[in-house]
Amino acid sequence: MINGASQSTVSDSAAKQDKADRIQSMFNRIPKRYDFLNRLLSLGLDSLWRKDAVKATLVKQPDSILDVATGTADLAISLKRARPSAEVIGVDFAEGMLEVGRQKVVKAKLELPLLQGDGLALDYPDSSFDAITIAYGIRNFADVNAGLQEFFRVLKPGGRLVVLEFPPPPTNLLGKMIRFYYFRILPHLGGFLSGDPDAYSYLPASVIEFPNPEQLAQDMRDVGYFKVDYKVQSFGISALHVADKAV
Repeated sequence: MINGASQSTVSDSAAKQDKADRIQSMFNRIPKRYDFLNRLLSLGLDSLWRKDAVKATLVKQPDSILDVATGTADLAISLKRARPSAEVIGVDFAEGMLEVGRQKVVKAKLELPLLQGDGLALDYPDSSFDAITIAYGIRNFADVNAGLQEFFRVLKPGGRLVVLEFPPPPTNLLGKMIRFYYFRILPHLGGFLSGDPDAYSYLPASVIEFPNPEQLAQDMRDVGYFKVDYKVQSFGISALHVADKAV
């Protein structure tokens, strides 16, 4: 039994590392078209969803914010513009995405460092930030619960976690339409425009496998967050979760 458990643990770790490597490679391939495709494939709604995230993040007027899986830094830039006095840092494990983000930061004339880093092993001491945000990145983690635990560690007491993510589509008629879009239209359109069909076949699969909003909220409570709340956006295409760390 012990040997079997050890082999299972090794196999699980190898599978998670393989997923992490594949996703990192994928995001390093598509950065130049990433922003354009996000706008096109979300019909421009992603900017509205991020506005909700910025509003939720700034309720407590944080002085230090870490944007994890920052990608090309859209959320980080929005946060810095909305609260210029705050220290905002973006981290991502795909250097290709960060390079595009840095160009945007320079153009915006903002002081906003974008650093390469692993969301599962953040290079910061315990209780470092007033707020942590992540937009459409946590489903790409090899271990979502481990990510929630790492965010909890780095948050200061009284700090806030804000998560934007695509939940599995609902089971109603709209959900069926979303699934049709995800599996029949998005991979072909995104693949054609980006030149990387594999990346846009991965997206719908990752959404379907992700916990539904209530399950994600419960996972946050299990880690130790309190005042956990969420709302679905645009009839369930996106979801915003907000959770605090006790003082």
